[in-house]
Amino acid sequence: MIDKIAASVAEALADVRDGSTVLIGGFGTSGNPIELIDGLIAQGAKDLTVVNNNAGNGDTGLAALLKTGRVRKVICSFPRQADSYVFDELYRGGKIELELVAQGNLAERIRAAGAGIGAFFCPTGFGTELAKGKETREIDGKQYVLEMPIHGDVALIKAEAGDRWGNLTYRMAARNFGPVMATAAKLTVATVHAVKELGELDPEAIVTPGIFVNRIVKIDRVATQAGGFKQAA
Repeated sequence: MIDKIAASVAEALADVRDGSTVLIGGFGTSGNPIELIDGLIAQGAKDLTVVNNNAGNGDTGLAALLKTGRVRKVICSFPRQADSYVFDELYRGGKIELELVAQGNLAERIRAAGAGIGAFFCPTGFGTELAKGKETREIDGKQYVLEMPIHGDVALIKAEAGDRWGNLTYRMAARNFGPVMATAAKLTVATVHAVKELGELDPEAIVTPGIFVNRIVKIDRVATQAGGFKQAA
């Protein structure tokens, strides 16, 4: 019987290895798998390459992971924000590497990895520092830059609901990078707020089929005093 439900975050992340490339979903804090990031901090893997839309907010989630000193390199689109002070300090101190990637290219490079595409030509970045050292080609009178796929050893994503086969649905904008990251990693771990019985999820609403998911962990959702929502492990 296929059952991909892990008993805990710790169990789901137990075999993440040092030196892994970790794809982390989220657009800022929307769809950010905070519990899985905290679990990775507790798990202790180091020398990591992290792929995310940005480089952390405040001192929680991804920023907290960076603060541990166990991330060697960040690949992202938006490293500088008003509250990216953890990354700023590390980068200015020469303690972390940065690969800056235009947001559309970031999504497409991850998608290419999941689709088995060896590389692709894209016009974005031609003639800028982002194209430095990369192959370029003229196609139908337009200049393009060769971009390589981004493969992950691990993908950490946040979904809304799933079943024991690993099929996932998402909540609104929290979907963002999750689906493409799930296809591009050797090991995909997702948090969900609801575990449904097989057949209970509308097949038309399933965004990530279970074939791309290895483990899911149920995370409770509790209301905060401010009236918002806080994800509780």
